[in-house]
Amino acid sequence: MLRPAPTVRLLQAPLRGWLVPKAHISAKPARTPTSPAEQAIGLSVMFFSFLTPAGWVLAHLESYKSSSTH
Repeated sequence: MLRPAPTVRLLQAPLRGWLVPKAHISAKPARTPTSPAEQAIGLSVMFFSFLTPAGWVLAHLESYKSSSTH
């Protein structure tokens, strides 16, 4: 009969080398709070960085279709 203990140790061996550092989470408020202007700039930059490539592809979709048929 096979013993499960060596098999389990064999499967867990690669995981022993991976150390995950603890996150430094604090319940305190931020030392320097972000202003509404900084929040608006950050949100707009994220918005445009995600939607600009998608908009580019959608705007040029017809040219992509026609170039793939050649």
